Formats: sequence, C-alpha cells, structure tokens
Amino acid sequence: MLQEGTQAPNFTLKDANGKEHSLLQYKGKKVILYFYPRDDTPGCTQEACDFRDSIQVVTKKKAVILGISADSEASHGKFAKKFGLPFTLLSDPEKKVIQQYKAWGEKSMYGKKYMGIFRTTYVIDEKGKVLKAFGNVKVSKHVEEVISLL
Repeated sequence: MLQEGTQAPNFTLKDANGKEHSLLQYKGKKVILYFYPRDDTPGCTQEACDFRDSIQVVTKKKAVILGISADSEASHGKFAKKFGLPFTLLSDPEKKVIQQYKAWGEKSMYGKKYMGIFRTTYVIDEKGKVLKAFGNVKVSKHVEEVISLL
C-alpha cells in the first residue's frame, strides 16, 4: 500500500472512449481511486454500483471517482453502459499503474495461487496526496466508509 500523506504517483491511462486521463488533471479535487479485479463480475459490479449510487454525494463534495482494472477499453465501455456507471473507468492492460499503486500481487483461491489485482481504494486529496488507503477491501459498506472521508 502507498503510505498515507505521501504524494500519489501521477499516471496517464485511457478510458472506454480512448481519451487519456492523468491524475494531475484532477488537482484541486479529491479523487476516489479504486482498483478492482474484473469488469462485470459479482464483487466488482456491486462495488461499481455502490459508487454509482453515491455519485451525487461525491459530486457535491467536489470529488471524482476513477476505477482502474486491467480490462480493455471496450470491456470498460460495455460494463459502464450495462450498469449506467457515471464515472470514469481506466484501462491498465500492462498493469503498470496497478503495480505502482501496490494493487497487484499473489492471491489464493481454493488453495491455488495466482497473480491478480487486490481490491484497493485510495482517497487522494486536492493536492495529490494520499489521504487514506484501503487494502483488502470488502465490498459491503466500503463505499460509505470512503464517502465519509470526503
């Protein structure tokens, strides 16, 4: 995990429409930056929909939500359309930003070890510093916990 109080690393990734987004362009706003394993899977869909359902609160507090996974831009487009997601999903197929933000590593399921994305959320303040880091996120009640920091 990145340490709270440290400068969040800048990055540039593309959204579902191929438009580039960098963390620097959001300076002056709080950013909820969440990393998730895969589009349109149960836990990831629940988390995205919980963020979707909280978008008015997030916007009123002058914050933005950015979701990052290794899925393709096209996959993000389908996922966002299917669930009416009103925030930006960014594609990191090479997992450079995912690794930079310490959201990649060895996981285990049913006794099998594999490499994957850890469900991780960072709240970044208006100056680009990590305000809060959430590792090993459990989807239930997570969004409320994040929103309370705004």
